Amino acid sequence: MQRRRRYAELHCTTNFSFLQGGSHPEELVSQAAALGYTSLAITDRASLSGVVRAHAAAKESGIHLIIGAAIEPIDAAPLVLWVANKKGYKNLCRLLTTGLLKQGCSKEYDGQIDGSELRSRSPRCCLTADEVAAHADGLLAGIPLTQLLDPVESGAALIRAWQDRLGKQLYGLAEVAMEGDDQERLLSYARLSYETHIPLVAAGDVRYHSRDRQPLHDALTAVRYGKTVESIQGKLLSNGERHLQDINHVAKRFSVLPGAVDRTLEIASLCSFSLDDISYEYPHAVVPSGWSPADYLSNLVWKGARKRYDNRVPEKVTDLLRHELSLVHELGYEAYFLTVFDLVRFARRRGILCQGRGSAANSAICYCLGITSVDPARANVLFERFVSRERQEAPDIDVDFEHHRREEVLQYIYTTYGRMRSAMTAEVICYRLRSAVRDLAKVLGFSLDRINQLARILDVGDRVEQLPERLSESGIDPHSESGQRLVVLVNQLISFPRHLGQHVGGMVITQGDLCELVPIQPASMDGRTVIQWDKNDLDEIGILKVDCLSLGMLSAIHRAFDLVKQGGGPCLTLATVPAEDPRVYKMISEADTVGVFQIESRAQRSMLPRLKPSCFYDLVIEVAIVRPGPIQGDMVHPYLRRRQGEESVCYPNQAIREVLEKTLGVPLFQEQAMRLAVVAAGFTPGEADQLRRAMGAWRRTGVIQEFHQRLVDGMVSRGLSLTFAEQVFQQLKGFGEYGFPESHAASFALLVYVSAWLKFHYPAAFTAALLGSQPMGFYAPAQLVRDAQEHGVTVLPVCIQSSEWHACIDSSDGSLPALRLGLEQVHGLGQTSGYQIEEARRAGRFKSIYDLTKRCQLTQSQVLSLARAGALKSLSKCRRQAIWNSMERKPEPGSMPLFEGLSNDGFDKAESSFDDVADLPTTSPLEEVLSDYRASGLSLKNHPLHFIRSHLRHCGVLTAKGACSRPEGSRVMVVGVVLSRQRPATAKGLIFLTLEDETDIVNVVVPKAVWQRCDFKDRQASVLMVKGRVQRRGKVVHLLAKRLEAWSGGNENELSLADLPRMSRDFC
Repeated sequence: MQRRRRYAELHCTTNFSFLQGGSHPEELVSQAAALGYTSLAITDRASLSGVVRAHAAAKESGIHLIIGAAIEPIDAAPLVLWVANKKGYKNLCRLLTTGLLKQGCSKEYDGQIDGSELRSRSPRCCLTADEVAAHADGLLAGIPLTQLLDPVESGAALIRAWQDRLGKQLYGLAEVAMEGDDQERLLSYARLSYETHIPLVAAGDVRYHSRDRQPLHDALTAVRYGKTVESIQGKLLSNGERHLQDINHVAKRFSVLPGAVDRTLEIASLCSFSLDDISYEYPHAVVPSGWSPADYLSNLVWKGARKRYDNRVPEKVTDLLRHELSLVHELGYEAYFLTVFDLVRFARRRGILCQGRGSAANSAICYCLGITSVDPARANVLFERFVSRERQEAPDIDVDFEHHRREEVLQYIYTTYGRMRSAMTAEVICYRLRSAVRDLAKVLGFSLDRINQLARILDVGDRVEQLPERLSESGIDPHSESGQRLVVLVNQLISFPRHLGQHVGGMVITQGDLCELVPIQPASMDGRTVIQWDKNDLDEIGILKVDCLSLGMLSAIHRAFDLVKQGGGPCLTLATVPAEDPRVYKMISEADTVGVFQIESRAQRSMLPRLKPSCFYDLVIEVAIVRPGPIQGDMVHPYLRRRQGEESVCYPNQAIREVLEKTLGVPLFQEQAMRLAVVAAGFTPGEADQLRRAMGAWRRTGVIQEFHQRLVDGMVSRGLSLTFAEQVFQQLKGFGEYGFPESHAASFALLVYVSAWLKFHYPAAFTAALLGSQPMGFYAPAQLVRDAQEHGVTVLPVCIQSSEWHACIDSSDGSLPALRLGLEQVHGLGQTSGYQIEEARRAGRFKSIYDLTKRCQLTQSQVLSLARAGALKSLSKCRRQAIWNSMERKPEPGSMPLFEGLSNDGFDKAESSFDDVADLPTTSPLEEVLSDYRASGLSLKNHPLHFIRSHLRHCGVLTAKGACSRPEGSRVMVVGVVLSRQRPATAKGLIFLTLEDETDIVNVVVPKAVWQRCDFKDRQASVLMVKGRVQRRGKVVHLLAKRLEAWSGGNENELSLADLPRMSRDFC
């Protein structure tokens, strides 16, 4: 019987060598296992970004994974490095970090590829041979011999140079790919081995798992060079043989090199390291001398509790704190809580508004430390949602900071823990449909105008299955050879990683050096570094991150508090805003919530009149109910029916009543799902948390199914009906589509109430704060300003003599405070110049445009931006005059130093001609409005549609207010400016539009079929005509669209609306 051949592939590139590999790590691992390989080495270019994915796949398929990387030192031949043991892994991570963080390095050794031609999507790893040798302990190395054959003599010298440094750790990688000269190459390898005594190892230089990925690899190579595939034929692989080969083929191919295949097994046996061997240690807490972390945490918690409850800590909270502190001590998590407390304390000392949220709000400890704002005395917290024995991992605390000051907190972490012990988590930026089409169409030789046309036609919600249809719309035959090729390659490229970005706020900190756990590389932002793993990788390995997130609403609330105080109002904090104001709840119930945190969207504003929140807990429910989890679990409508008295509520037993009574028998929160598992099915709290985690992964076959039977059996054994048990399971399964924990919703509900309270009591300050925190929320500045005006706020235009950079409160005329728009609204000015204008104005008002230009060092284009925005009205009689004067060819400041040194007589008199009044025609009101929108995105004058209303009326077009007053089922036609486009994942292809005219806004529901019939110009139009039917649900009114198209009419005024810039906030 023939002995079964064995083989380990030691040189394999995945698509995490960006644009150099043609397969996912999981695909390569799965294919290697299917082919019967003993081991597989993942050796990406200076990267370990793909190894965790490969590790998980290898454990599932039962194949031995070797961790490695390929490097190209600047003064020596390239190497492939393999990790033999834990020491080697640490050295490899530190080595790559050294090369990645090195600045100002130029590559001297280029091998076969001229790196200067390449479009790099990852940082250069600049290493020297001596640096490699210094980190060689625990590593094995292979030198790819294919690059050393011309001539063989110099190749031998390069091998000896590495042998002097690495000794017996070095092997020669003998690689051939059926390129017509395999036998010659193999003989040359043998000659090199004979001359240098380097042991030869068979390898495949694998770039993809299957032969059919070669065309994609060719295309990616062309993308990398920024050229078409046809123009770089000499740089492409000569055939498709760089895939994982059948073991018999490998043995036959290397038969002339005895021992080369068996030596792969020898190396594999030496590489015993697994990522399971990684031991992550959270940094020790910084505690005062003489204190242990446990005692210090306990002291802070009880001190905070006495402060929170004015020395009268409720018994319920006392019991919770004892339970939580005991569990935290048992699991050794004191350092984590103390670290987050330190960050929050730093922020508050700096005056940075912050608030913890997420599952951390289930913790009485976090509340007493001031991390969260959810009072455990008023809420049913479930600590096991946050920390449990069964989870065997530290908790995850999310803290929101003001978005424009969050960087101070991140830099504090770097300063406190050091650059080698802290870094940001990565985010893998992947190809989506539009980016894949753009890159591939370019390299396949499509013309640039055709590519741009296709990119415009592609809709954000389009799936790859719709690409042939979109090709036809753009004039490309999807059945042509080039069209078919594009479709096939795009299908393969979707979800391929493009580059590493930064997580929104996840920081990893360690007790030891983080750079020995995972390589660290520069981030795209100055002053930041990022590890090569994303949050999913960290979860797989069991590494904790601290989420320092940015939240624009916190910035807005802080600004609003400051403006209220500056205007003589009270000094407010999140904790001192008066609670449970019935007037605020009345405003919320009427869906008057433009600008209010979390409840300003179309869906939320449609829900508010039905839910009619009247207390804080109603806001908690409102925040949570319009989410994919409750929607998919069919929980929304039952809850509303019960709340409105249309459906009775019954509970199978008292225990279930206690869990679900607050939400009328419907489980809306993850904590309720966990409690149900405990009281109805006999789960422990920790097991219930495992169920919650399984809910998030229910699409993975078998993950939640193992809980299904146990959950149902547990309920039935406790006397509950099978029907009830299955209903509960289906509802809980809905949480796999993203459901809020109650604690998270409660944290957000606090900000909902505070922002709504500010909107009701101080609308001018609130709107000014929102304008200063853009971009944020669902509405652009134009809609925020209009809403403020409808609430009685006087809004003043941008003025060079009065405006600050941010919008402010202007009380200069002694009347009621007015909102003065800020210089930030002027497109093309820039923040630095805005602050320069503020500073220069302290010396006195500007006398002329030239005076402004000279004192503020403004460029001509910046002055022109101010003129177009109407900000120079105080210096010119009208906008057109200001634009005319701004376009004069004045000397730039500093360009005529001899004249500027003279007295004011001659030079300033000569310059006065630049501000002379010319006899210019006046602009029409519509031109003024359009100029406002183009220059600043809003206008304080009439709405653009006001000017064409008579023509619209003649065409049968109703106003938004008129359409919304029509009875159910009425056919109507409206025209409006598009404010937003939304395509929720749970809406089954429906598109939701919000349109605005001079009378009101109208919400439009667009069925999938109607949207797909639209031309791409109609989908992206600034002004849209909609024909449809009125649908009414109580006070909620919307239009069900039957047809929509970009508005165009015969009136000459309407033609001007084509110049209206696109202002919509799109979420689709």
